[in-house]
Amino acid sequence: MAKEKETVSRRGFIQSVGAGAIGAAALGSAEAKQTPAATPTTPEEMAPVTVIVNARRHRLLVEPRWSLAYVLRDRLQLTGTKVGCDRGECGACTVLIDGIPRYACLTLAVEADGAQVTTIEGLMRGEELGSVQQAFAEKDAYQCGFCTPGQVVAAEGLLRGTPNPTIDQIRHGMCGNLCRCGAYRHIFDAVARAAELRKG
Repeated sequence: MAKEKETVSRRGFIQSVGAGAIGAAALGSAEAKQTPAATPTTPEEMAPVTVIVNARRHRLLVEPRWSLAYVLRDRLQLTGTKVGCDRGECGACTVLIDGIPRYACLTLAVEADGAQVTTIEGLMRGEELGSVQQAFAEKDAYQCGFCTPGQVVAAEGLLRGTPNPTIDQIRHGMCGNLCRCGAYRHIFDAVARAAELRKG
């Protein structure tokens, strides 16, 4: 007599997969406990940097691994610079370094030693909005507003190098900044309006 083909029921399959997942999780937890904690950086390993942020000179001791975004937000309390993806994809952390737009999350603080850094806070004239900020307000170029600081700084960098940009130049200049709300048409209009304001 032929041997009957062995079959696995749906319930048996789910039970066996569940048991395997629990075992893998337990093993991963045990391995994690054995991983040594990161050793803190000693003062001798800290690097001295001097960075000029919004025309103010700051002398700091930083860990070589610290990003400029971390130093701006957590050490200098300039929280206008936002951290979105933290891997150079969204542009929310854009600042100007010697007038050039750069992602602060991908720039080490030691790389900015001796540089002129401009954040969103540095674009205001006292309590008065800068031309790009004014244009963004006029053209309603934001929705949730999280990406707006990076957008404004990127636009400022574009207009410093290209004072009278075409629409294609605006699109290219702003392509490194993502807006999850999709307000791109308003953003492009705002950049064009900022160019007009700067002429006046």
